[in-house]
Amino acid sequence: MAVQEIWLVRHGESVANVAAARAEAAGDDVIDVQYRDADVPLSPLGEAQSRSLGQELADRGIDDVPVALWVSPYLRAQQTIRTALQAGGLAEPERRVDERLRDRELGVLDLLTLQGVRNRYPDEERRRQWLGKYYHRPAGGESWVDVVLRLRSLLADVDRVEGVERLVVAAHDAVVMLTVAVCLDLDEPALMDFARTHAVANASLTRLRRDGVGAPWSLQEFSSVGHLDDDEVTEHTGRKDDERVR
Repeated sequence: MAVQEIWLVRHGESVANVAAARAEAAGDDVIDVQYRDADVPLSPLGEAQSRSLGQELADRGIDDVPVALWVSPYLRAQQTIRTALQAGGLAEPERRVDERLRDRELGVLDLLTLQGVRNRYPDEERRRQWLGKYYHRPAGGESWVDVVLRLRSLLADVDRVEGVERLVVAAHDAVVMLTVAVCLDLDEPALMDFARTHAVANASLTRLRRDGVGAPWSLQEFSSVGHLDDDEVTEHTGRKDDERVR
């Protein structure tokens, strides 16, 4: 028995998502968040989104086959899957917390709005524009390529998992997007084309499937939010330097 499906869950809306949206709307340079990134909790809406997600997972029969759960060490991802499992009346599967599933690190750009980056680090902004999102690594942070490298390492472990057919991953928007890129073997132009028209919503579900070890992965659905009410759907994709750059 080998892993045939990967179900990718993005965390629900966090208090940092809310603070970032507020700061961008106000034209502020700095996002007012009183937590380090690893400790940012869900917002009340994020908790509601997680409960809705849990009912969806139960309705889909997430545990109809042997399941394993891999989770980011960051609080918002752990809160999301814990709340979802409780709301869906689901037993927690075998669980692994893996630091390779953490959110992308932004270094000196952390807690800055897009305007804040332009105002406070104009040289970094010029580098970002020149290199593009895929390769730009802010000082002390990570590029998308850096995240891809750690996810390639993580996904190599999938073939070593025994007795599991479905792997559930609870993590972050960059992790979801770049896991899809690795599994579908997307290069920079293909990934950038995909990212221009696709965003990872909070508490969304993305599914990948293959026929067996060594078989190619196929994307079954991306960022599904049919389980959320219209007023519960949030994306929050404009975080710091996550804006699409040419």
